[in-house]
Amino acid sequence: MAFFGILKRHNQIDTVVAGDAESETLVPVVKKKIMLDNIVCTDSLSIRGKLGVSGFTHHRINHSKAFADCQNHINGIENFWNQAQRVLRKYNVIDRKSFPLFLKECEFRFNFGTPLGS
Repeated sequence: MAFFGILKRHNQIDTVVAGDAESETLVPVVKKKIMLDNIVCTDSLSIRGKLGVSGFTHHRINHSKAFADCQNHINGIENFWNQAQRVLRKYNVIDRKSFPLFLKECEFRFNFGTPLGS
């Protein structure tokens, strides 16, 4: 199971649970969520390389060199994952079938202002 998030303008997160993290799986999901003329910023993992040939303007941020490239950064999405991990850590074990629901709860709290720590 793979999961990823898309942070849109105005700090609205959209989480997605996919069968795997292969580009053949992720690129169609991303195309449903993002218009082709948008700018996509990702980390520098190799799987994200396929986005650059998919019609998006794609900026890769290599955190081993810098945390931002001009105005392009992924700090907002990193903030969401940090908060979600903090919330989910308090449940020692989450069943695989239930995990997407827990993730969607974190998404809801992030998007609508309910503190994730509450």
